[in-house]
Parts: sequence; structure tokens; C-alpha cells
Amino acid sequence: MPRDPHRDQPILLGGASLTEASGALVLLHGRGGSAQEMLALARDLCSDSPPSPPSPEGRGGQGVRAWLVPEAAGRLWYPFSLLEKVERNRPALNSALGLLKRVMEKIAAVNIAPERVMLLGFSQGASVVLEFAARNARRYGGIIALSGALLGPEGTPREYEGSLAGTPLFLGHGDSDPNLPKRRVDETATVFERLGAVVTKKMYPGLGHAMNAEEIVVARGMLEMIGH
Repeated sequence: MPRDPHRDQPILLGGASLTEASGALVLLHGRGGSAQEMLALARDLCSDSPPSPPSPEGRGGQGVRAWLVPEAAGRLWYPFSLLEKVERNRPALNSALGLLKRVMEKIAAVNIAPERVMLLGFSQGASVVLEFAARNARRYGGIIALSGALLGPEGTPREYEGSLAGTPLFLGHGDSDPNLPKRRVDETATVFERLGAVVTKKMYPGLGHAMNAEEIVVARGMLEMIGH
């Protein structure tokens, strides 16, 4: 794999235009997934959110969001399991984090504050979102990580600077997921609690490496809370 495989990858847009949006939803797909699939998820998440009237500043209200969905090169963000040593995945992971940084820069360029931004990832996308938030700790609108955790085996150093300052974080996973041991989700939750996030964990009996309907409901609820 090239050292910077995601450098020139596209960022798909949906929802409101960035210049008109009052908030943003950033979605990262999983291994083998696609940005188009995550755009469909964004439509599902926002379908029950009625648009709000324009604000005095000319932007829409809290329900008007832009969707930004980067796509991984080769449909994978990093080549090896998240349980492997971070060094094995580092070049691709750093490239993925660089692409996500460019997404956030696009949002910042139109003066949408980070606390109006929801980060959502599934599988590898969840791990990239978690790594980004831990390394760039500040108040976000929310973080939703489904079937993912911080990279590296148990015992990997987890020292990060800054504070998430009360950012809500939802960690959802299945007890039948062959790729994600429960203890790794627990460890991730502990790291983010130390960083000042308000963490909610939910393990779903019988669920494998997949999303379920309840997680969609949770995500909709978190989106609605942004700006309240």
C-alpha cells in the first residue's frame, strides 16, 4: 500500500450546501464499504429531521446539515486488523487522518464550529473517527463509533492531550462480532472518559459486525441534540 493512499481521495457532499448549513455530519464507511452507502445512511438519519427556519445570520436552524463523506482508497482505511500493532497500520492510518483533517478544514472554512459537527464511523471508519477525535480533542457535537475501537493491541500507550469537554460519544457493538472483542470497546471507553467525553456504551446480543436499527435511532437522537 502507498504511504499516503488517501491523499487524493474524493469527499462526497450531500444534504444542505456547506454555505447554507448550520451543522455538519461527517461519515466514514467501513472496510469494503463506500461513500455512497454512507450518503444513503445520512439520508436515513436526517429523514425525520424537519428543516428549521433561517437564523438571523442567514443560515438554517439546527436541523439543516451538510453531509461530508470521504472515500477510502481501495475501500479500506488501513490494511491490517485494529488488534495489530499500530506501526503496521500507521502509514495508511496517518493518511486517513489527514483526509479527515481536510474534511474538518472544509467545515471550518465556512465557520461551522466543531460543536456543530457530528462524526460517525462504522467498522474501520469508526476506528479512524476515534483516533482522530482522541488526537484532536476538543468539543464536538457528538461522536458515534459503531463496531470500532482505538487501534493497537492491549497495552498500547493511550496518552493524548486536550479535552473533549463533554462531547457525547456512543460506542455500539455486537457480542457476536468476530473482529472486535468487548474488552477493546471497554478500553476505548475508558480512554475517552479520561479525555472528558460523556460515553455511552451498548452491546447488542446476537449482533455481529453490523449496524442495527437501534443504533440508527440513537444516532438520530444525538443529531437532534446538537444546538440544544
